[in-house]
Amino acid sequence: MTLLAGPALRPLRRRDFSLIWLAALVSNVGTWMQTVAVGVLIADVTGQAGWTGLVAAAAFLPIGLLSPVGGAMADRVDRRRWLLLTTAGETVFAALLAGMVATGQVKAGAVTLLVLGGGAMAALGFPAYQALLPDLVPRHELVAATSLTLAQYNLGRVVGPALAGVVLAVGSYTWAFAINAASFGAVMVAILLVRLPARQRAAEEGGLWSRIVAGARGAAREPGCRLAIQSIAVTALFLSPFIALVPAVALKLFANPGTGTSVLITAQGVGAVAGALLLAWAVERYGRRRVLVGDMVLLPVLLVGYALSPNLAVATVALLLVGMAYVGLLSGFGAVVQLRAPEALRARILSLYMVALGVVYPIGAIVQGFVGDRIGLRAVTAGTAVIYLAVVAAVGLARPGIAANYDDPPEVGEGQGDAGLPPAAAAAGPAV
Repeated sequence: MTLLAGPALRPLRRRDFSLIWLAALVSNVGTWMQTVAVGVLIADVTGQAGWTGLVAAAAFLPIGLLSPVGGAMADRVDRRRWLLLTTAGETVFAALLAGMVATGQVKAGAVTLLVLGGGAMAALGFPAYQALLPDLVPRHELVAATSLTLAQYNLGRVVGPALAGVVLAVGSYTWAFAINAASFGAVMVAILLVRLPARQRAAEEGGLWSRIVAGARGAAREPGCRLAIQSIAVTALFLSPFIALVPAVALKLFANPGTGTSVLITAQGVGAVAGALLLAWAVERYGRRRVLVGDMVLLPVLLVGYALSPNLAVATVALLLVGMAYVGLLSGFGAVVQLRAPEALRARILSLYMVALGVVYPIGAIVQGFVGDRIGLRAVTAGTAVIYLAVVAAVGLARPGIAANYDDPPEVGEGQGDAGLPPAAAAAGPAV
């Protein structure tokens, strides 16, 4: 247990959290294998970049459209059963994809629809996964748990594509899709094994839309949730598009689209894993608000350095550091929502956080890509980073105390640990 004694890894000592974390890692590796294999398959079948982009959008778009529905359902029904249902749906769509390829009936449109279906299942289930985290770990370990979740995602992002390359080389597309379908089984087994505290569901009546509206009103009333959602939206618009522009940077700035893209993406993933492991230690030593505000200043500065990198080697180091700071913002803002959202509205408010990221990020990526074609990628990446820094400074000067809303509410202070939790939640210890 010595290895797990540090603040960054402490949530893994909780049986239920570690079960879900390991299962999600297995599933995430499978998902990244499918993502890579689908892109290669569509490019091979159609020879058109447009279809490749369309399939990628089909996987991502449901996050922005269906997350509020998933959040409303997760606050209304049993979250364990809802997760089992949506995970089973993801399994079905992955299995159908494997079957289509195995029978040689590959059509670009059909592949796109199956990817869209799998993305819809993931979008419907993910708010319930996020809403479970505060039931799996004590309040003072939630930032570490959120960081480990992001580390797991980025670890899958590093391992999954590498395994996809091996599977495609020695096997086939069918194997890649079948492995992804099987990986969801790990998640379903973990969900069945975890122990969850009793939960009092939302008492309000009404249809699906009225529950979504109630969640939006709850987010607007709670100052920390409102600020975190606004913060992630601004971050997604100005800073997050660097992820989408990595292939263009490798091609246009370093004339190395193949190896360059792989190296840069891997560097960001490695940096994110390292940053997630360091984040809990930093929060424990300096406090969540101070670390979060520090990351809001540090990340744009690092992005300027990345934009001005003279060669691929320097850009790789810069992007590794960017990945470390970026995961701090995502984890920090998400933890604020999880800690401050009323339990009865938690999944719905978290779904709005996901909408802010899932809708604003592609808009920012499209705009920055379009502008970058005209004024240069270095200028657009550095320029938007400077604008973000100016916005942070302006808000800080206009409203000096606003960052206090990133802390816990006054009645559940940082120093109280588990004291602010209901007895059942505090005793539950550590379930996606």
